Amino acid sequence: MFDYRYHALSLAAVLFALALGVLIGVAIGDSNLVSSAKSGIVSNLNSELNASRTQSGQVQQHLQTQEAATKGLYPLAVHDLLLGRSIGLVFLGQSSDQVNALVRGAVTQAGGEVASVLAVREPLELASIGHEASGTHYAQLEGSVALVQRFGEIVGRELVGGGPLVGHDLLSRVSHSLLSAFDGQLTRQEGIVVMRAEPSGMTPAQSEAAAAFETGMLQGVAAAGVPAVGVELTGTEPSQITWYKGKDIASVDNLDETTGQASLDYALAGSRGAYGVKGTAESLVPTLTAGSQAP
Repeated sequence: MFDYRYHALSLAAVLFALALGVLIGVAIGDSNLVSSAKSGIVSNLNSELNASRTQSGQVQQHLQTQEAATKGLYPLAVHDLLLGRSIGLVFLGQSSDQVNALVRGAVTQAGGEVASVLAVREPLELASIGHEASGTHYAQLEGSVALVQRFGEIVGRELVGGGPLVGHDLLSRVSHSLLSAFDGQLTRQEGIVVMRAEPSGMTPAQSEAAAAFETGMLQGVAAAGVPAVGVELTGTEPSQITWYKGKDIASVDNLDETTGQASLDYALAGSRGAYGVKGTAESLVPTLTAGSQAP
C-alpha cells in the first residue's frame, strides 16, 4: 500500500540535504562571493560610522556655541539680583568644597555675599548637644523626637535671624556638638542654600532624629520668611530633589552648570520650583519676570 506520509518525509529530507549542500558549497567553494559580501558590509559600516562622527561633531559644536552664549548672558541675567543680600550655606551631613565654591560664585555674581557656611554633624550627637544645652528643656533631646524637631526649628530661626531668639541662645551654645564645620559669621540671612547628603550607616533611631532636626530647621527658616533652596550637582546620586520637594523648598539639580547657577540666584530671589536637567525638574530655569527680582 502506498504511504503518502513516507513519500512526503523522503522528499523533505532530499530538499533539506540539497539546501545544506548548496550552502556548504558556497561557503567552501565561492570565496569571492563571501569576500565580496564581507567587503560590502564593512564598507556600509564605515560609511555609517563616518556619518555618525560628522553628525556628532556638528552637535558638539552647536552645544559649545550655546554654552558660550549662555556664559556670556549669565552675568547680565543675574546682575544685582541679590545686591547686598547675605546668604547662608548649610550642609546637612557631608560637606562639599565644590558646592561651596559654586554657591559662592553664583551668589557673588548676583551681587550678594555668602556670609556663613556650616555643616550639621550627622548622625546627631544628641547626648553632647543635650549637655551643652543644659539648663534648658532641650537637655533631654535623646528622649523625644518631637523635642528634636522643635530644637531644629529654633536653630533654623536663629540661623537666619543672625542671633538668639528671645529666651533662647541655642545655636551658639550647641555649635561645638551640632556642627562639624563652620566658616563666616552669624548675621541676618536673606536666603539659605541647603545641600543634603543621603544618610548612611545610621541606626533607625539616629535616622529618625536626623529627619526630625532637618524638618524642624527648614520650618524655622520658613517661619522667618527666608527663602531656602536645595541644591545638588548633575552627578549627585542618589538625587535629593524629591526630598527638597517634600520640604516645599525650591531646588536646583545642576549647580555645576551655568544655567543651574542662574537658577539658584533666581530661586534665592524668590522664584519657586524645581529647576535643572533631571527628570524631577519642572523647568530648566525659572520664568524670568520682574517679580523674580523683587527684594
